[in-house]
Amino acid sequence: MLDLDRLAATPISPTPFAHIVVPHFIPPAALADVVADLPDIKGRGSFPTNAVKVGPRAQAMLNALEGPAFRAAVAAKFNLDLTDAPTMMTLRGNSGAKDGQIHCDSIAKRVTILLYLNPAHEAWARNEGCLRLLRGPDDLENYEVEVPPIDGTLLVFPNGPTTWHGHKQFIGRRYVVQLNYMTTDMKARSEMRRHHVSAFVKRIMHAA
Repeated sequence: MLDLDRLAATPISPTPFAHIVVPHFIPPAALADVVADLPDIKGRGSFPTNAVKVGPRAQAMLNALEGPAFRAAVAAKFNLDLTDAPTMMTLRGNSGAKDGQIHCDSIAKRVTILLYLNPAHEAWARNEGCLRLLRGPDDLENYEVEVPPIDGTLLVFPNGPTTWHGHKQFIGRRYVVQLNYMTTDMKARSEMRRHHVSAFVKRIMHAA
């Protein structure tokens, strides 16, 4: 379900910071089944994957993504020791007007992994919602790489103080799985708790 050979064969791109982009990391034959098993997420924001209901084929993909073979592949690719790194995995189903602002991820996240699960869309051709890896923090047009959020594309990068990224505004359905290998300190544990509390509040508000 995950094309680890394709990941292993993809060289690291050094600019604007070390990263890899792996198109069709979920092979097309499996992708349609995975997408069909995704939940219809109404709200904005990221939800822990164990706080949403997914079908069996999507769950199998999530299990593989959080499994030891993928962890070993990422560790080997970037020469990292991720043996004891806890994971945090979330699913986002919608993008709103305030999403995509330029940022670096929290220092509690050692590695960021984004897996995009969307079909082709005319908005992506207009560069809306396509993640840009930026040369600096001030200009969304000052980018080195742009990643369309489609067809099982995988993006992986170790975090750092200059890993700036963002995207042009897109409002609508935009599925992305985010997996982070976390540090083991208190800040990481606090961030993981925050995501679970946020998901609980969103479910309550939606039910109301």
